[in-house]
Amino acid sequence: MTKIRPDPSAAPILIGRLPGWITAGPAESLEAAAFRSGAALADLHRITAQEAVPQALWRDRLALAAAEVCAGFAGRREGGRALRDALHLTRPGDHPGPAGAIFGQWSRAVARPISVAALGKAMDGVSAERIALCLDAIGRHPVDRAAGVIEAVLTELPRGETVALILADAVLAKSLGWDHVLPLLALGLKPRDLRLQGDDLRLACHRAVVIGAGQAVPLAAELARAAARLRAVMPKLRAKAAGRAVDLFLTRDALAPAALTAFMSDRAARRLCDRLADLGAVRELTGRDTFRLYGV
Repeated sequence: MTKIRPDPSAAPILIGRLPGWITAGPAESLEAAAFRSGAALADLHRITAQEAVPQALWRDRLALAAAEVCAGFAGRREGGRALRDALHLTRPGDHPGPAGAIFGQWSRAVARPISVAALGKAMDGVSAERIALCLDAIGRHPVDRAAGVIEAVLTELPRGETVALILADAVLAKSLGWDHVLPLLALGLKPRDLRLQGDDLRLACHRAVVIGAGQAVPLAAELARAAARLRAVMPKLRAKAAGRAVDLFLTRDALAPAALTAFMSDRAARRLCDRLADLGAVRELTGRDTFRLYGV
């Protein structure tokens, strides 16, 4: 008998929001904060195994949020739209600007399984030795290890907030048995938190995990529903390579039509993007008539 594989688009979406007792105000003690962050991470761990959630897209959308925070740490004021433009509309070989480079680091960091080589390609100028030392960080709790990485990196690189947070999230993910970086800590840490040390920094990181998870969990639910809508319109698409385009949309925060021209003509790519937008399966993200970007 032929085994029928379940259709992820038809799978129940068992994701809501974090329980209120986890997110109800910052925990006062380190022990309470560790308990809450552990509960939040357990919920995230469950989501990382759900086929209904477009995992690569989820990570890339969180990478955009983390990049916006890190750009702020660096004194940049670019928002999400400007970061998308910098990354996706810059010509090959041209520099995307400081904020665009930050987004590029985060986007590359979440795209491939965690390894010294992959993180080295994501973060220009960071040695393999430094990355390996960070990935081998020790501590009683995964968040404690991540806090130790932040403290160690910023001691050597006081302006290296992006590097510190990418490596910290990599250590956190590795400690939890996840294959990929999931941006969390940058979503909840403030500039003043990065100047803390020891138990004070550990407490801030446990709180940040809860804040980050509070954004990541509902986003996963939203993207699961959006992915189901996108898959549902597949029979209405006439383009021969529409399936490949849909797969690409389910891995990237945003795409320019030019990103589809590896397997279809430029005209076909633009028509497909507009058709998907008309069907409510993707959104046009810029509000412009030219140099448009689309995303789930």
